Amino acid sequence: MNIKKALVTTLGTAAVLGAGLFAGTTSANADVRVTVKSGDTVAKIANQYSSSVSSIEQANNLKNVNLIYVGESLVVPGSTTATATTSQATTPSTSTTHATTGTNNYSSTSTASTGTTNSAATSTTSSSTSNSSSAKSWIANKESGGSYTASNGNYYGKYQLSKSYLNGDYSAANQEKVANNYVSSRYGSWAAAKSFWQANGWY
Repeated sequence: MNIKKALVTTLGTAAVLGAGLFAGTTSANADVRVTVKSGDTVAKIANQYSSSVSSIEQANNLKNVNLIYVGESLVVPGSTTATATTSQATTPSTSTTHATTGTNNYSSTSTASTGTTNSAATSTTSSSTSNSSSAKSWIANKESGGSYTASNGNYYGKYQLSKSYLNGDYSAANQEKVANNYVSSRYGSWAAAKSFWQANGWY
């Protein structure tokens, strides 16, 4: 299942890390998968699991380490200094804290225009656009079969976005806009998002 939850404000925010510790003995170098909670940052998660920001960034193909989402599943590479055992498992609270998203807090990206163009540059741009469009269609087909009305629990539409992302606007135009913003801020391109999907089964 793909994980695309509400945006977590990261820099300068105190983490409230509610992920339970695993009971018993674990390998000192074992990777751990954690679910992002409201208030988490990559730095706080790295500190909690004796890992590093760069390791988490590489393991999850994060385009921006300062941009993670509530409910997102992150792989935390193990550290040689990690504690080998834990005392007991922590039972997660039954109450759920939801991040509020009154407005779309997506990073806007701008494309600088070049002063001159030539046939090689035009060809490269055309190829890049074609690859991006192809990757976008591929993901849409995997997620929903290309249907703007596909629903799966909290996920909706052609790109199976969290309903909180869509802010109640399930129109095709809004789905396209929100999906483009999500992929741009997290992966940089649809082609990169497709590669991540192929490796992990979600994007």
